[in-house]
Amino acid sequence: MADLARFGVSVEKELLTKFDKHIKDKNYPTRSKAIGDLIRESLVKKEWIEGKEVVGAITLVYNHHRRELVNKLTDVEHDFHRLIISSQHIHLDEDNCLEIVVVKGKPREVDELAYSLKSTKGVKHGSLTMATTGKEIA
Repeated sequence: MADLARFGVSVEKELLTKFDKHIKDKNYPTRSKAIGDLIRESLVKKEWIEGKEVVGAITLVYNHHRRELVNKLTDVEHDFHRLIISSQHIHLDEDNCLEIVVVKGKPREVDELAYSLKSTKGVKHGSLTMATTGKEIA
């Protein structure tokens, strides 16, 4: 286990009450775990802002019957093949599909790929979840 450091934090009582309710609703075992997760989340955002190598997942929902849509998405993915680690195609029902594209690269390029896919005509929903390679986070 990593070395632990103890520190004191002073916040407004109302803010702490809201935070305690939030962490209880999210089933955090302790304030320490919740605060640690908030710090890590902030550090991941910093990696993206600073342009460090990052990973993420792009999720897309679309109707696969839409004319040429699957071909257009595949073309975009091939244009960015160096960023794509893996992709998974899931049939949600007889019309709709979910595609998950796992990516690794510079944030600017990952964002460009995500927006290229999300903005393709016929995509119903798309989102990018930012993550870290873990190299710079304890």
